Amino acid sequence: MRLTDYQIQAIRQLARQVAGSQSRVRVFGSRLDDAARGGDLDLMLELPEPVDNPALMAAQMSAQVSRIMHGRKVDVLLCAPNLMRLPIHDMAFKEGELL
Repeated sequence: MRLTDYQIQAIRQLARQVAGSQSRVRVFGSRLDDAARGGDLDLMLELPEPVDNPALMAAQMSAQVSRIMHGRKVDVLLCAPNLMRLPIHDMAFKEGELL
């Protein structure tokens, strides 16, 4: 995984701030390939409770993580009981790694 220990800890902390203490964050996509270069960061926030404003939550998480990643593009996917589950969720669960 192409993230530093500092970045991993910061992402975990931001997930708790933005999505609550019961949230979990999973990395998926190109950042898992140690041989690759560049690329955006794909994250999935797993939430045990329904989300009132998913677009705002995803945008807040993306912006804050982008800052610690020196402006790198960050895509945030949410998984919550009240949100539709799409094939990308299945891919993130299958291939992703929990932080």
